[in-house]
Amino acid sequence: MFDAKKLLEQFLGSQVPGTGKSVSGSAQDALDMARRNPLAAGAIAGLLLGTKTGRKLSTSALKAGGLAAIAGLGYQAYKNYKAGKSPEQVTPQLTVDSPLALPPPQSPFHPESDANDDAFALVLVRAMISAARADGHIDDVERGRIIGKISAAGLDPDAETFLESELSRPADLDGLIAAATTEEQKVELYTASRLAIEPDTRAERGYLDLLAGRLELPDGLVDHIDVAVTAAKS
Repeated sequence: MFDAKKLLEQFLGSQVPGTGKSVSGSAQDALDMARRNPLAAGAIAGLLLGTKTGRKLSTSALKAGGLAAIAGLGYQAYKNYKAGKSPEQVTPQLTVDSPLALPPPQSPFHPESDANDDAFALVLVRAMISAARADGHIDDVERGRIIGKISAAGLDPDAETFLESELSRPADLDGLIAAATTEEQKVELYTASRLAIEPDTRAERGYLDLLAGRLELPDGLVDHIDVAVTAAKS
């Protein structure tokens, strides 16, 4: 079995397969290269999340890597919501000099917590793929193109098989919802999905609204997540 956390990092941070560079160190450069020459870049994020104009990753927010970025953004939003702040009161400043703060070790949001094990990291990968497909832009032709590029990216064979399977089968929203059993996991699941897309189409907005509703996340908490993710991608 492949390393799910490593695969998640290849989506959002850490090593970009085929480049020897990290997305966290040069996120926009990696995505730009992926758009120009996906075979050379081999960037999973560029292939799946960067196929639509405007999708980009922030070097500051994703400096910590994949799971840490999702957990950190979710924790930030959750903390502000629980403190009774309104989203309008929060102005996250994510810069190279002021990177995303990681959750404390005792927090369920911490990347090494029991809640964030390999199995749940795999759920987050599935959530991002499901969200990326929400607007229908990954049709049969696009899916075949992506699978071809994944095959050339030098991934672990099991990870490659997993991604091909996820792209080929219908999205399983029920399975994703069932896998998030704690409030913190629900926040992370929505955060990962929100990172994967920009809700600028009716289909994407509808998908995120449905996901938030199925996860039973309060509107105020969802608004805080949106603020945190928007800052991370700005």
